[in-house]
Amino acid sequence: MNCYYSNLIEGHNTHPIDIERALKRDYSAEPRKRELQLEAEAHIAVQKLIDADAGPPSASVTSAEWLIWVHKEFCDRLPDSLLLAKDPDTGSTRQVKPGQLRNGWVKVGAHIPPPPSDLPKFLARFAEAYEPAQLGRTRALIATGAAHHRLLWIHPFFDGNGRVARLFSNAYLRQLGVCRSGLWSVSRGLARRVEEYKNMLAAADDERRNDLDGRGTLSERGLTLFCRFFLEICLDQVRFMASLLQTERLAERIEAHMREEITLGRLPKGADVLMRFAVRFGEFERGMARQFIGYSDSQARVVLKALLERGYLRSDSPKGAVHVGFPAEAAERWFPTLFPAKPT
Repeated sequence: MNCYYSNLIEGHNTHPIDIERALKRDYSAEPRKRELQLEAEAHIAVQKLIDADAGPPSASVTSAEWLIWVHKEFCDRLPDSLLLAKDPDTGSTRQVKPGQLRNGWVKVGAHIPPPPSDLPKFLARFAEAYEPAQLGRTRALIATGAAHHRLLWIHPFFDGNGRVARLFSNAYLRQLGVCRSGLWSVSRGLARRVEEYKNMLAAADDERRNDLDGRGTLSERGLTLFCRFFLEICLDQVRFMASLLQTERLAERIEAHMREEITLGRLPKGADVLMRFAVRFGEFERGMARQFIGYSDSQARVVLKALLERGYLRSDSPKGAVHVGFPAEAAERWFPTLFPAKPT
């Protein structure tokens, strides 16, 4: 989910089903679609590294070292065709070097980020201002939106800044213990209100309007409004996922879907019953399948095999316990409005 919606903010619409295929090394024959699958695969690989705390040892997520590491890990996994940054004024392109701060001027809409020679100073100040250990958990949580904006305002790389900022925000919230499970994504909320998101970012780029608009160079009001917007997005996504993950309702949606698949002849009878127990128990041993559905061992294995082949159930080993698989193809039925429907 995080990957899909982060891509969408960049204007790259790679459906979750195509992302899931990429993770199985099933790439499209269409060059552009394959590129975007590789981009999604790169995002997920870096997200996994972040979730495993595999960044530079002892480096805070606010440090230049950590941000450069994220940029390098992501860009190193991209095809060369996606490592080209285009100048909107001249139309010229330049090669993006993974993990390297920009060495030239850029313009983002009406905003001209700091000169390249000043980037180390701005990044050092960023790390100092937003370090969670210095702010404390509550103040750091309030500051998450400000950090997101300020990182984009600094624009440390020629390209990939939006991606790095969203991965940073996810890691920052995770460090604060707010988003450790991965069950919700701020990127989904931002993507669903993308024009408002971009307009709010631009408003926070504005210079201070008068003596009542803060004490710094930039508009305090613009930043305050963006921070409120960012936190509202977070709350909205937490509430949305909480409503989708109510166990009884989730079980009902999954069972209804399974019954439909059985009626259409795509799954054997008993699949709905096994899925009901998988949702309610979390996982079960394979030998329990016979007891759940009242079939013979051979018939139960047929049902189990069909669910495993479709990805509705998964297992960590060929003979190990099984648990719900949550395949992307089922997202529309199991988690309505989580993702858009797959185009026909």
